[in-house]
Amino acid sequence: MSKVDYKNATDGTAVIADDPWLEPYASDLKRRHAHVNYMIDQFEQKEGGLLNFSKGYEHFGFIVNENGDVDYREWLPSAHEVYLVGDFNQWNKSSHPLKKDEFGRWHIHLDNVNGKCQIPHQSKIKIYLKLANGNWDYRIPAWIRRVEQTKQNPVFDGVFWNPEKKYVFKNKSPPVPKDLKIYESHVGMSSDQPEISTYTKFKDTVLPMVKELGYNVVQLMAIMEHAYYASFGYQVTNFYAISSRFGTPEELMELIDTAHGMGLLVFLDVVHSHASKNVLDGLNQLDGSDHHYFHSGGRGNHDLWDSRLFNYGNWEVMRFLLSNLRFYSDVYHFDGYRFDGVTSMLYYHHGLSPACSYSDYFGSSVDEDGLFYLTLANVMLHRLNPNIVTIAEEVTGLACLCRPFSEGGYGFDYRLGMGIPDKWIELVKDTKDEDWSMGTITYMLTDRRYKEKNIAYAESHDQSLVGDKTLAFWLMDKEMYDFMSTLSVETPIISRGLSLHKMIRLITSSLGGDGYLNFMGNEFGHPEWVDFPREGNNNSLHHARRRWDLYKDPLLRYKFLRNFDIAMNKLEDQFKWLCSPQAYVSCKHEEDKIIIYERADLIFVFNFHHSKSFTDYRIGSGVEGKFTNILDSDREDFGGHKNLDPSCCYYTENKPWHNRPFSLLVYIPSRTCLVLSHSSSAPSSKGV
Repeated sequence: MSKVDYKNATDGTAVIADDPWLEPYASDLKRRHAHVNYMIDQFEQKEGGLLNFSKGYEHFGFIVNENGDVDYREWLPSAHEVYLVGDFNQWNKSSHPLKKDEFGRWHIHLDNVNGKCQIPHQSKIKIYLKLANGNWDYRIPAWIRRVEQTKQNPVFDGVFWNPEKKYVFKNKSPPVPKDLKIYESHVGMSSDQPEISTYTKFKDTVLPMVKELGYNVVQLMAIMEHAYYASFGYQVTNFYAISSRFGTPEELMELIDTAHGMGLLVFLDVVHSHASKNVLDGLNQLDGSDHHYFHSGGRGNHDLWDSRLFNYGNWEVMRFLLSNLRFYSDVYHFDGYRFDGVTSMLYYHHGLSPACSYSDYFGSSVDEDGLFYLTLANVMLHRLNPNIVTIAEEVTGLACLCRPFSEGGYGFDYRLGMGIPDKWIELVKDTKDEDWSMGTITYMLTDRRYKEKNIAYAESHDQSLVGDKTLAFWLMDKEMYDFMSTLSVETPIISRGLSLHKMIRLITSSLGGDGYLNFMGNEFGHPEWVDFPREGNNNSLHHARRRWDLYKDPLLRYKFLRNFDIAMNKLEDQFKWLCSPQAYVSCKHEEDKIIIYERADLIFVFNFHHSKSFTDYRIGSGVEGKFTNILDSDREDFGGHKNLDPSCCYYTENKPWHNRPFSLLVYIPSRTCLVLSHSSSAPSSKGV
């Protein structure tokens, strides 16, 4: 072991104190840390600081002054001439020229007319410019805050957004809970009707459900404007415009404000990993060059995603993206960000050749421009507001990703446990119950980096997309259409599906991480898949919705799964296992298919056996005394068979078991999970 005092290091190597395997890469940690500090110093010298640099949205785009004057600025380094055109000047191509400065930034000032802004609210607007190659064409401003499309014309029109009545937020953001329970949501598909839903309808119908379910965070997908609805929001065209198909900016503000009033945080699914290739209504070739916001040539294209890749090392690109984050925090009051496609940003191979070793984390495949940008984004956001939460969608397990920058990390608060849902799908799809490995399940749920927090989930939107199935559908498939009624006989397939659905969720939440995520509707076993309107399905909205009616029908079994989800979240809220130290797993019995662990002063018992129930099954305990059944999946309200008595008490014996000083005997039926709570005041040393 090295005698270097890494624990108190300030040069980016403090993380080595917790992970000696990083020591061979101390020089890389120092270099990366120093480079980010150098960039921060450059912002201080040239822009008045990182936070000031991130306020670009107050300078670029359309800025309406208090007296009604308008200033419009755009970075277009390869353009030869630029004109502002729109309804306000009858689309005159020469009446409103912009002037260029030495940095390729163009500007025009418009005086007010009789004390009023001369560009009408909601009027169409664009720029007309002489491109890099000398041709003339129209473009939509990069910093524009509103674009709209019609069924007749799917290409967006730029819209000047300047409502006379500004939205005033009434509620402050609630405190950030240490036990994040995230409800991943898509506004457009949140209706039970085959329609594109709205911010207002989501506010009125979905937010109350989220609160009732016991989640404390709403994570909104597909908010940044995207021309193609079926892209699920991942082909962003206009980064400062929120999706107009769901409503107005003020309606989104009201949604977030209402959520805050209900005690819910709101996170944004932010897509800075790539951008749409669209030219007429996106960033691509905005000034006529292929290297404007993006890398030129092959490095600027993601072939699998058919999209453009940002040049994260460019000064103005950093301004655009960092200001984009600041904009959603300042203007819309988002509380956190789930960064999409972080793996793609971190590696030249974009995750297509995933690497999972230390030599890879510090090797030549790392795109350090992307790494530096993400670190700066985290530093900026946490300086802006220490309560802002950042989450990385990252699959390779990059070391230090979720450690503070001051210690040599890259500043994220959490990473998504992406291997967990993939393994669950693999198990339910390809492996018979009797072949499930308890060791494998336990390993996938506990395999996470020390001091790097993890968001666990059994399934997200990814597992619901067309071509895949939800866990419920993998478990019960076509029988969900005919045998989910309580008036019909519960078939073996339905019984198995209901049981495993509950068990998978509880073990994922309680063992898998430091936060928990669920995609909307999956808590009650939403059937089928998610499929947005597209040419391949005749532009149908039938599968781009949520069937809330299924859990509301008292004669259907979906309500049982939802009841269990509520009970699980309520129990977590009481005992806070998500923010408790990692569980102690005392039993992984392959033959019995039993998993037992202790966390947050609770004992969790899972019997995954397809047919065996166990009477007087001995389990270990770290403490002695009385234990009570505070949750089990076999209760009538959860569609169970009532084989367990919720009023039953269990008492420890002074008999060590499974490396624990005490033990107790429990009855654990087949495909059932049980949670026991300890009471220190209860008598001890008694049998069951």
